[in-house]
Amino acid sequence: MAMSCPLNRYLLLMAQEHLEFRLPEIKSLLSLFGGQFISSQETYGKSPFWILSIPSEDIARNLMKRTVCAKSIFELWGHGKSPEELYSSLKNYPVEKMVPFLHSDSTYKIKIHTFNKTLTQEEKVKRIDALEFLPFEGKVNLKKPQHIFSVLEDYGLDPNCIPENPHNIYFGRWIADGQRELIESYSVKKRHFIGNTSMDAGLSFIMVNHGKVKENDIVFDPFVGTGGLLIASAHFGAYVYGTDIDYNTVHGLGKASRKNQKWRGPDENIRANLRQYGLEKYYLDVLVSDASKPSWRKGTYFDAIITDPPYGIRESTRKTGSQKEIPKGMEKCPESHVPVSLSYHLSDMFFDLLNFAAETLVLGGRLVYWLPVYTPEYTEEMVPWHPCLRLISNCEQKLSSHTSRRLITMEKVKKFENRDEYSHLLSDHFLLYQGHNSFREKYFSGVTKRIAKEEKSSQE
Repeated sequence: MAMSCPLNRYLLLMAQEHLEFRLPEIKSLLSLFGGQFISSQETYGKSPFWILSIPSEDIARNLMKRTVCAKSIFELWGHGKSPEELYSSLKNYPVEKMVPFLHSDSTYKIKIHTFNKTLTQEEKVKRIDALEFLPFEGKVNLKKPQHIFSVLEDYGLDPNCIPENPHNIYFGRWIADGQRELIESYSVKKRHFIGNTSMDAGLSFIMVNHGKVKENDIVFDPFVGTGGLLIASAHFGAYVYGTDIDYNTVHGLGKASRKNQKWRGPDENIRANLRQYGLEKYYLDVLVSDASKPSWRKGTYFDAIITDPPYGIRESTRKTGSQKEIPKGMEKCPESHVPVSLSYHLSDMFFDLLNFAAETLVLGGRLVYWLPVYTPEYTEEMVPWHPCLRLISNCEQKLSSHTSRRLITMEKVKKFENRDEYSHLLSDHFLLYQGHNSFREKYFSGVTKRIAKEEKSSQE
């Protein structure tokens, strides 16, 4: 019987923001590149140090070409809770794995990284000198070394209680850095065309990574807005397509969202945004369309649907209707051919979105979307469900003391068959979420109460 090849251990240095989103991102990307999330750690919590087993260095490098949640990855050579444990661990690391990086023709340097503590230069040098037992034969080169090694010390998460000695010490060979610079280079502040709800660049890339978007995929956003999610998808080589009910946004018309600018310019539109980043070749089109009445012919398939539906806070939730659907009491105009604008309840919106995703995603394709919730009433049972879609992850981002939005990632696992049958099956389940149809009122009720409380305290 053939023996399986042992997996190499790697150390991930994670960024300390969007903590709940980190694990699903790393799991999704490893899955995308043919790896599997294998770790001896029981919990990750808020720790910036994760030890993973990965099949190959190529997969580790591919992971870092995509992640915005991880800063760096290292091939882990040793780990201990004290210097003595670290040195013992390093002495047990196979010499044949070290030799290719330590031979006499190589150049190297050693860096010291500490989390939650600052060391003096003298303390850093002392730690480097203590590693002289390692079989380094090459020359030190601080400017352009062939190989970089790091000692990483973890002093816990409490800046008000920094221990004398680290909780954990790691030593490893640096492999690659993540894509944290994308957050700055794609910042909405520098973007040509923005709206009131343009998605933060970091979260856009996290959403695309959760969706396992890859080169040559076709990605669709049914609530496209100013196209921030299309930009992040196109950055990774996907062809992008979107729709929105707002004519002015799709065509780049009307009042500007930028401070000190009254009207949008002649070339402020989604296509221009992709052109700004050299991604115009991935732009398929954006249409004015109603997400409640998708006009796609059967056989239309997307590799991923990545979207941020409106919650009614800064953008209204609405759909088109016929003259017959005008609420009683409103004046009818039979001659008008202009569609009637009706309110679009959140529960109906997500009902339509899941049905649409189940019908138009390829098998294995992913739906990634934001679900707004009123925190005191939220339970996991409220998360929209569909028999063709499997829940992959559910991450919370707080909006206020009493509201949040949850990033939901689902994967299509079953072929879509009968819309009417699914509608009957899903109707009872979506009743659980209907209390959130008044999300806007609940969101602003908290704001009103807070203002009243602040005014009362100032008067006292």
